[in-house]
Amino acid sequence: QVQLVESGGGLVQAGGSLRLSCAASGRTFSRYTMGWFRQSPGKEREFVAGITWSGGTTYYADSVKGRFTISRDNAKNTVYLQMDSLKPEDTAVYYCAAVAGKFSARRGAEYDYWGQGTQVTVSS
Repeated sequence: QVQLVESGGGLVQAGGSLRLSCAASGRTFSRYTMGWFRQSPGKEREFVAGITWSGGTTYYADSVKGRFTISRDNAKNTVYLQMDSLKPEDTAVYYCAAVAGKFSARRGAEYDYWGQGTQVTVSS
């Protein structure tokens, strides 16, 4: 069982930056591939970024590639999403998710555990 708690969301102007954190409970965090997803009103949840259990491989949605960076600190049971050059279309609730036993996962249905989400609002 893994419990996930996101933090770091807020209001930022276009072009600004935010860093999201996702703290995980449990002693087996290092076994989980982690992902960030987002959902804005009227839209389906979409994949943003993922990172394998060791942190050796990261992968991104095309819409955020080059602007967002996912990382993890297994000693702190935390995964991060550094978001730079933010755009108004990045406005959404951001969720972190965890799955064991997969090298990479881009579909929400592949993940077993989810956080409650943190709101990110980018003003123009």
